[in-house]
Amino acid sequence: MNKYCFTLQLRPDRIDEYVRRHAQVWPEMLEALKASGWHNYSLHIRPDGLIVGYVESADLEQAQAAMARTDVNRRWQHDMAPFFALDGVAPDEGFTLLTEIFDLDAQLHTHLDHTISTEG
Repeated sequence: MNKYCFTLQLRPDRIDEYVRRHAQVWPEMLEALKASGWHNYSLHIRPDGLIVGYVESADLEQAQAAMARTDVNRRWQHDMAPFFALDGVAPDEGFTLLTEIFDLDAQLHTHLDHTISTEG
């Protein structure tokens, strides 16, 4: 499973409403995300409206394409678009992917493998 992290910037005057809307995402949307290959998906917010998202997926592009084919995603993206300053780009297409530079579990695993091989 691949890990992805991304950012999006909310309009400052829409932060409270965006948070309220995500307190109870439509059940149909939740089901579509899961069926499309979005796992361990979470959103975090900074006080200035910077959204940081995290998701695990076998292939994010395929998961995004699967969501793009659903009616519920089209409706959700339409409803969410006014919350962002993206100049006509849908929120699920306008985020900035971040590059992972550290993974504790991966480094611990590598360290343990090295320790075992040098002691064995």
